[in-house]
Amino acid sequence: MKKIECVIFDLDGTLLDSKECSVKATKAAFTEMGLKVPSEVVIEHYMGIPIEESFFKMSEQPLDQEIAAELIRIFRAYYQTYEESTLKVFPEIPHILESLNKRKVPCFVVSSKKTAVVKRNLAAQDLVDFFEEIIGSDAVSHYKPHPEGINQLVTQYQFDPTKTIMVGDAIFDIQMGKAAGVKTIAVTWGSHNAKKLSAEKPDAVAETPQEILDYIYA
Repeated sequence: MKKIECVIFDLDGTLLDSKECSVKATKAAFTEMGLKVPSEVVIEHYMGIPIEESFFKMSEQPLDQEIAAELIRIFRAYYQTYEESTLKVFPEIPHILESLNKRKVPCFVVSSKKTAVVKRNLAAQDLVDFFEEIIGSDAVSHYKPHPEGINQLVTQYQFDPTKTIMVGDAIFDIQMGKAAGVKTIAVTWGSHNAKKLSAEKPDAVAETPQEILDYIYA
């Protein structure tokens, strides 16, 4: 493979195991608002896109903007309450990031969370210093699977898209990467399974973090 110029990671379900936190906070917020609580399967499916969009998709009842805004506010409060006890880094991820840093491969994050929350979550796991820049949902006009987040980085740092890799656990990450014309690695330890991810035709499917490095340095 050509020398890789950078690796862009998704956050939730890729670097951090946030499933429990997201599910608990979502259920608590919907309950508090008196809305029908979505199933864990539905919540997990939509974890790859911002809650500003996903809550409309997962709610069985129509949401107006005022109700949605309050639902999001309550969710974020619950999320911050739960994150200290539930968020954790996936095994081997620190080793992968250390290896890439040692090889001088710049690493970035493009996430559906707000930038400040991404930084807070990464800092709590001692991972934030591995990344050159973090692009959260508040740093783009178009959310995943739109390629704007990746395009920003490729343009700003003048990377070759064919030497750029997007790593993510959701179909939205792979769709975003393909729309941006970069290489894609789908990881199977997050929200979407290998069958669902493979249907998006990523360049590689990694069942362990080590397989990310195996692909990059093949």
